[in-house]
Amino acid sequence: MFGLFANKKSKLEAKYAQLLEEAHRLSHSSRIQSDLKTAEAEEVLKAIKELEEGQAK
Repeated sequence: MFGLFANKKSKLEAKYAQLLEEAHRLSHSSRIQSDLKTAEAEEVLKAIKELEEGQAK
């Protein structure tokens, strides 16, 4: 069970890092697109935190 949790969490963390990297890259050309990517990253971060809180219980 912990392996499944760790696998899902690591995938979400990788996606979060990728979205932040894209947001940073886009910040040099399009502020609006950068903000949208940052918002996507924040949603992924919320999912990570919810997963951690669910596991803590």
